[in-house]
Amino acid sequence: MSIRPFRKACILVLDGAGIGAAADCADFGDPPTVNTLGNCAKAVGGLRVPNLQRMGLGNLTPLVGVPAVTDLGAFVLRMVEVSAGKDTPTGHWEMVGVQTTLPFVVYNPRFPDEIVEAFEQASGHRIIGNCVASGTAILDELGPEHLRTGKPILYTSADSVFQLAAHEQVVPIEELWRICEVARKVLDPYRVGRVIARPFVGELGAFKRTYNRKDFSMPPPPGTLLDRLTQRGVPVVGVGKIQDIFAGCGVPHSVHSEGNADGMQLTIEQCRDRADALIFTNLVDFDALYGHRRDPHGFARALTEADARLPELLTALGDDGLLCITADHGNDPTYLATTDHTREHVPLILASTRFQRGGDLGTGQSFACLGQTLAENWGVGDLGLGTSYLASLRA
Repeated sequence: MSIRPFRKACILVLDGAGIGAAADCADFGDPPTVNTLGNCAKAVGGLRVPNLQRMGLGNLTPLVGVPAVTDLGAFVLRMVEVSAGKDTPTGHWEMVGVQTTLPFVVYNPRFPDEIVEAFEQASGHRIIGNCVASGTAILDELGPEHLRTGKPILYTSADSVFQLAAHEQVVPIEELWRICEVARKVLDPYRVGRVIARPFVGELGAFKRTYNRKDFSMPPPPGTLLDRLTQRGVPVVGVGKIQDIFAGCGVPHSVHSEGNADGMQLTIEQCRDRADALIFTNLVDFDALYGHRRDPHGFARALTEADARLPELLTALGDDGLLCITADHGNDPTYLATTDHTREHVPLILASTRFQRGGDLGTGQSFACLGQTLAENWGVGDLGLGTSYLASLRA
């Protein structure tokens, strides 16, 4: 096998697709039985993902319908999260070299009056809600009052999030984004991980959230893989909410996507059209539409649909490209005690048309094993977290 470096790589995040409870799951309120992909496969009578099966997904955790294979078509790895969290920014940040030791602050069951009053004064908007809620249930509950008063709906979850929902015909998109930027400034001293704009449309009883969502995150510490690649002149392209997750840091190029199918198509186009780049994609529907809504059948369908596009994606990357399929946390759609994320190991599948065979690389002791492998490939230095598996890919 050639030892030349990869000129481009694609990180494809199947948002929430964990592969089994982490050893410290109890510290995060989860039982040892959580397993997003494993339990999803049982619930639907077996997953149909022939491409991921050939790559070796079934070698990472027992999956009904996806048996382990002896002749793996890719290199596979289980990754353990070392950061103090099971949320989206924490998982993504760790992938590129950041260990979050001080977790973002969760306000449950409501934000204190001092935060709400500061936001209302700075934004010029009074709010309704201020409670822990499902993002769809809160629209049914408070949507009528929102339509009547024009007041945005504030809600949160077990994650560190300040979410503002508003009907697009009541609070225009640009205004919702503006007041979320205001909230971001108010909340920085309180270490709230994300402010999320949650626009929706539709009539009473039939509200539907749109893909005009936007995340306003705290910025990660400097020196991530993304920062280093950008400084080296390697283009970093975020597809979906990636640029938002990193508050723009190290992600100068962003492509808006509207769901998994659109995200996959845009990712294939970026991988095909760019010669030297890191394309970083988040497929949000796994988490937003199926994980949080505890819909294993929808989750399984989404996996089948994404799996069907993987040959195109590998072809678009070519022999100079490396595909890295992973997840940022778990979100077990069969765990009915909550509708929140679950603390799990995540998969890492490293695939390329360059590989004649693959193998099981065991367990990596940080999500940053992904970032460290890419850092060595591009020669941008040690991230200080995670182990590079580049030598195994060249063996």
